[in-house]
Amino acid sequence: MVVVGSGLAQTVGHGPLVLSTFGLFLLQITDETGWDRSTVSVAFTVSAVSFAVGTPLAGRLLDRYTLHAVLIPSYLLYTASVASISLVPPSLPVFYLPFLLAGFFAGGTFLPFSKAVVSWFDNKRGTAIGVTAAIAALGASLTPILARTLIDAVGWRQAYVWMALVAALISLTATTALVRVRGERSKRGRLLENTAGGDREAHVVLPGLTVPEALAGRHLWMIGAVLCLSSLAISGIQVNVVPMMTDDGLPPGEVASLLSIYALASLAGRIISGVLLDRIPARLVAAVVLLCPVVGLFLLRPPFVSAAVGIALVGLAFGTEIDLLSFLVSRYLGLRRVGTLLGMLHSAILLFSALGPLLTELGRHAAGDYRALFPYIAAALVLSSLIALCLGPYRYPAVRGFDQAVAQMEATSVAPLTEPAGAVSPSGSGRVPDSDLR
Repeated sequence: MVVVGSGLAQTVGHGPLVLSTFGLFLLQITDETGWDRSTVSVAFTVSAVSFAVGTPLAGRLLDRYTLHAVLIPSYLLYTASVASISLVPPSLPVFYLPFLLAGFFAGGTFLPFSKAVVSWFDNKRGTAIGVTAAIAALGASLTPILARTLIDAVGWRQAYVWMALVAALISLTATTALVRVRGERSKRGRLLENTAGGDREAHVVLPGLTVPEALAGRHLWMIGAVLCLSSLAISGIQVNVVPMMTDDGLPPGEVASLLSIYALASLAGRIISGVLLDRIPARLVAAVVLLCPVVGLFLLRPPFVSAAVGIALVGLAFGTEIDLLSFLVSRYLGLRRVGTLLGMLHSAILLFSALGPLLTELGRHAAGDYRALFPYIAAALVLSSLIALCLGPYRYPAVRGFDQAVAQMEATSVAPLTEPAGAVSPSGSGRVPDSDLR
């Protein structure tokens, strides 16, 4: 149920609710205020950057406090900030403020779900991450429809209020009812590393590297390079595909169809990649997935069939870099400081994703054509693929029978999930040795 709850709550996160619907509000806001579009669009950038700033801070809190202690206040403050957009006067600094706050507080509404999912799944971790992402993507596809309906019915100001209320209802219900971290022990919301169990004390620190150890090693930097380079390249294509295809002479209806194909390919790619991660080393999955857009780039031209295949290959990789993040961190860096490490890397990915469209547009102005940039975009993707291949074997591989053991313990309550010295075996006939659960 943690997969379903995490997916549902993420459908009303910062990306789907605020960033993806911003364009629908843009004309309404400019008409009322008289500000030009570029001035209003600064709010989008402010919110995206503040999200990148808030994410690593939330990650540090996640390593010290329980999931609900971070997640619930974050959602309450985030949705309150979204609702407050309806109150802004015709003053630009005041107008930007709620977008800044919404992005900052939303930093605590993403990483907790990654921690929850990886805590419950080991053998099927990739599949769980992929299905969570697919549920979130399907639900997020409805937020523009909701926004458009509300804007037409009650205007843009009240639309933000109702969207915030819907987001609070869905996120808090899904989070409190369905999402929790396996084996979490706390006192007044603060995580405990030692807990009493009968006549002994249990040490519940998860296996993994500390932050200084991760910074001193190569895997953190390699994972960051793979995901940041690929995000830079893919976001540059994604944002500019409409003007690119329009310049090539495709009719508006076909261009719109390309966006639908892109979304469907992204959804399929996240599920397929997740399943493959449980069967094939992640470095191979990442290398192949990140090479798909390289082929797609050179097919992204009229006629429509060629453009459709090209955009589908690009779409297969879109979003996968975020899914790879949780998996790679858990396998190469471990879960001991997963919140802090995920926060650092996710923040870097967000910043590189924001740079991608800007650099692509600047390059087009300099070169006069989008296709002059394709060799550079392809080079970034090939380089990220090669770095992925060099990651090597997992430092924290899956434990045989872990998922079945956890499921049985949950169903029968035979043993506490935090016990470090043993657990019910998958067959139910005994206990898994300590060495197998490390």
